Amino acid sequence: MVRFTVQYYTEWGESLALVLGRKKYPMTWQDGGVWCVDVEDPSTEDLKDYTYVVMKDGLIFRPEWGHHSSRKARVIKDKWIDCPFAGCDFTRGHTAGIFDVPGFRCAGTAVPVFSLRSRGDMGIGEFRDLRPLVDWAVGTGQCVIQLLPINDTTRQGGWDDSYPYSPVSSFALNPMYIHLQDLGIREDKRFREDQKRLNELPEIDYPAVFATKTAYMRQAWQARGTKDTAGAAFRKFCTQNSLWLDEYCRFCAQRDGDTPEYHAWIQYHLDKQLSEVVSYARSHEVYFKGDLPIGVSADSAEATYHPELFNLDCTAGAPPDFFSADGQNWGFPTYNWDRMAENDFAWWKARLRKMSEYFDAFRIDHILGFFRIWEIPVSVSSGMYGHFNPALPYSSDEIKGMGLPLSDKLFLKDLRRKGFWHPRISPVLDGLEEWQKDRFNNLHTDFFYHRHNDFWRRYALRKLPELLGATGMLACGEDLGMIPDCVGEVMAHERILSLEMPMMEKGRPWPRLSVCATSSHDMETLRMQQGEDPSAGACRDILNGCLRSDSMMAIFPIQDWLSMDAELRHPKREEERINEPANPHHHWRFRMHLNVDELLEEKALGLNSQIRSLLAENYRLFCLPK
Repeated sequence: MVRFTVQYYTEWGESLALVLGRKKYPMTWQDGGVWCVDVEDPSTEDLKDYTYVVMKDGLIFRPEWGHHSSRKARVIKDKWIDCPFAGCDFTRGHTAGIFDVPGFRCAGTAVPVFSLRSRGDMGIGEFRDLRPLVDWAVGTGQCVIQLLPINDTTRQGGWDDSYPYSPVSSFALNPMYIHLQDLGIREDKRFREDQKRLNELPEIDYPAVFATKTAYMRQAWQARGTKDTAGAAFRKFCTQNSLWLDEYCRFCAQRDGDTPEYHAWIQYHLDKQLSEVVSYARSHEVYFKGDLPIGVSADSAEATYHPELFNLDCTAGAPPDFFSADGQNWGFPTYNWDRMAENDFAWWKARLRKMSEYFDAFRIDHILGFFRIWEIPVSVSSGMYGHFNPALPYSSDEIKGMGLPLSDKLFLKDLRRKGFWHPRISPVLDGLEEWQKDRFNNLHTDFFYHRHNDFWRRYALRKLPELLGATGMLACGEDLGMIPDCVGEVMAHERILSLEMPMMEKGRPWPRLSVCATSSHDMETLRMQQGEDPSAGACRDILNGCLRSDSMMAIFPIQDWLSMDAELRHPKREEERINEPANPHHHWRFRMHLNVDELLEEKALGLNSQIRSLLAENYRLFCLPK
């Protein structure tokens, strides 16, 4: 038995808990503000990384700045770890310590891996292409490179596989981002012909890329697979990733009719290639910001082996909004959060820990999904027929008591609670008396904007502090659209950076803890947003306006950075857009019209000088604090 003690003076209603071995142990107060708990035979591995948290109303209220490490002893006496910096914005320390420096400001670039172009790739961007992009970031004074999701989306090699937010694994990397030459593939005549055929295309031909690269990967497996899989490095990789790798490889082997070892071998080389680039970037104080998709596909390895973690009778999406008048149906199941909570969200924490091997910051895609999700029955396709989950629907008696009819033009049945109803997001009020219309409109406003605020706040705080404490990544939330008040409150409490855009103002000044951007992969680029194609100078002014803001980070799509140079910008602005959210079968095919190496050449000196000047003027150059 080991006794853990820590001194902390709590306020009324607070208590302490020890987080050890992915479990929370409630602690007991003793005289002198000392809290203690006895743990039976903790492992040496668990003692290498543990922490304490302040609990309030059954939820994590405050974390420690850092974690503890200790040797085994009968009594372990710890001191609460507070932030070492006066004036720091955060309550948790980050692995990229520069983020925690008071007054820190920076700039960065957003670009999908698949959109990169180089002379050595094969029709699609690869992890190796990130290295010259890191050099460009260093040369222009940027320190963040933001990517779209990089997980495996492989199904049949068609266009649906190009959708990065529909992974078949939340852990595995996408095989299309592998560099074939590092597998021993020689650049012979056939290789160069294939390369020329695919790289001459202005956009990605995903099915052709998939077929070509897969054939070369199979060739490399036959040539060196046996030798590689017998090596100590491969065995170490498999052991360290056994939590997800075994299931994923069996899943892929069953899909493709081959051996699990082949897929483990591919993941080993992907991890090796990406890890080398990440190490290079970190050594140059450039940090990758990842993207955490809110969903996991119903045909994924996770849903196959762990169906209890998902609601497979529904799909997630979004209500009608700025992006889509009919709403969105993303096609993946919603989460069974109650089941996930039974083991303190172990699956989520493992997912984030894997992500943190490559990223020092991450974007939480659709952060609203941690408060509530727009849930659509699998029997329908339109997002118009969805409702919030969780929610506080009205009972039949409540609706009748308001004098309103139980009409399917006004209400949708709750899928799991008989006799309860959700107001439709887009009701049809024809046939109602004027007083009934007024009453329904008041009910509608209350339901969608006020009724759930405290309910959703507590629902998010039940899990977000647990997940944020699992790694040292800086968290940024995508909080656009129909946002209840509780979202901003929780994000501020948990120090999650918000997303700010000139095109989607929120009616308040941009806060310091935010990421500002001119556009995103789901929107028109900066040039496309204007009536006529704006001049390079006009684009520079817009970018400068964002850089002047109080936002801690200013991260612009690479298309928008290039818009400042009339010679380097894309010749056709209408081809700059990456995604059309209203189209679930959109082909993700945007590719840079320049080789990324060209950003380091003489032709880009003017652009690079402009970027450095803008960052210097706005105290963002080289990430120096203001």
